[in-house]
Amino acid sequence: MELSEYKLSLDLRIDFSDLDMYRHVNNLTFIRFLQSGRVNFWEATGLATLFSESNKGAILVSTHCDFKKSLFYPGTATVKTKLAYIKNSSFGLDQLILNEKGEVCAEGRDIAVFFDFNEDKALPIPPELKKVMQQF
Repeated sequence: MELSEYKLSLDLRIDFSDLDMYRHVNNLTFIRFLQSGRVNFWEATGLATLFSESNKGAILVSTHCDFKKSLFYPGTATVKTKLAYIKNSSFGLDQLILNEKGEVCAEGRDIAVFFDFNEDKALPIPPELKKVMQQF
């Protein structure tokens, strides 16, 4: 895993409310951090704008998280995101959650499908969108 391959980066503040009874960041918060990274990708590639204009966009079909190290309050988590693969109508995102020392605390993989919310069906990813997505 080469950090330079992850073109998108998002810093998130760890709040006290993110903690569990063991006083470290709760598992669900990791998933929320991955969601923030995914939305960052949606915005950077134009998927969010496309959805607001046409009701076509990405829909999450799978998410996975492997926990490596704990995160603690106070602190900051950094979510790194890259395009893992792109197919006809689906694509995958690889994500890392790093602590303030730059240590990997979690590894995530999201799978999404390009979707027409009007027709309630998957669509091929438009070629011009694929080009933009491949930059990440």
